[in-house]
Amino acid sequence: MILVGVDGSRASLEAVGWAVREAGLRGTTLRIVHVMPAWPMEMTEDAPYADVGRWMRDGATSTLTDALDRAREEDGGVEVESLLLPGDPRLALMEAAGDADLLVVGSHGLGGFRGMLLGSVALGVSGRTACPVAVVRDLPAGSRGEVVVGVDGSPEGAEAIGFAFAEASLRGVGLRAIHAWSRPVAGCGPFALPAAEEMAQGERRLLSEALAGWGERHPDVKVTEQVEHAHPVDVLREASAHADLLVVGSRGRGELTGLLLGSVSHSLLHHAACPVVIVRQQP
Repeated sequence: MILVGVDGSRASLEAVGWAVREAGLRGTTLRIVHVMPAWPMEMTEDAPYADVGRWMRDGATSTLTDALDRAREEDGGVEVESLLLPGDPRLALMEAAGDADLLVVGSHGLGGFRGMLLGSVALGVSGRTACPVAVVRDLPAGSRGEVVVGVDGSPEGAEAIGFAFAEASLRGVGLRAIHAWSRPVAGCGPFALPAAEEMAQGERRLLSEALAGWGERHPDVKVTEQVEHAHPVDVLREASAHADLLVVGSRGRGELTGLLLGSVSHSLLHHAACPVVIVRQQP
């Protein structure tokens, strides 16, 4: 099952369209969820401000109706259901996604400030939800024929590789596996730095080892390996302009313990030129 959160914004309706197509590829169901404060759902008709509560419930119903209409526009033969939940949108979506294969949200919602590149809900659920989270932004006009995955050798990166291979296979497109690295600053430690070419060979080996075995599981996927001596955000952001989907782990090898979302994945959620999927390491 795929779960998509909606709030009536244009971005959330675009997320619904994307989620329907994804559900069609996977042959699974789609559940559309809208979250509203608990008190309008619990109040009685004779309670103070009952008319306000009624207005909010009507608005929530309208939001779900619009989202269902958007889902039907795709006409992908996908079974779609809707659900209204009480509470905080971030917490409610994370809990509702407990039995989901994928949680889908728009890049920003109705409550975002003008000019913000990422909404609080999208940022709040990314890296915190048990299942992968797709943040839908800058939808390509048509298929670009490629899924991009960032590879860094971390456990989260390994989970992202598996997800990316499966997506490329479902979509019938190629997979570009990118590993970007930076040379340590000279003088930052007591040991001599390896030669540049020696370091480059080690980084190419890291990518090859990370991909080992996945080609046998997905022989239909053509893989392009790309190793760059540059900052990962810059390389992956550029690659996203030519991709249908960008897949990254929630945090990499260099992130501090306790972080739920690393700096690279955080930056790409703001600046990628295609939908982004954040994949956590499964317990």
